[in-house]
Amino acid sequence: MHNEFTAVIEKDGPWYISYCPEIPGANGQGRTKDECLESLREAVRLILEDRREQALRGVPADASQDIIAIPG
Repeated sequence: MHNEFTAVIEKDGPWYISYCPEIPGANGQGRTKDECLESLREAVRLILEDRREQALRGVPADASQDIIAIPG
């Protein structure tokens, strides 16, 4: 699945810090912009994975599930 999100990046002394406004709690940091963005990508991935697992806990065992794609 392909998703795109906004990365807001700021320089704070020797560090780059970033966050994703569409996903509360997704933050990244690094000594380089690339490190910072990779850190943010991992945070977004972990948050979305956790939210999906939490959301599916309440699905009845006998319910069918399909994957849908939302074209951009």
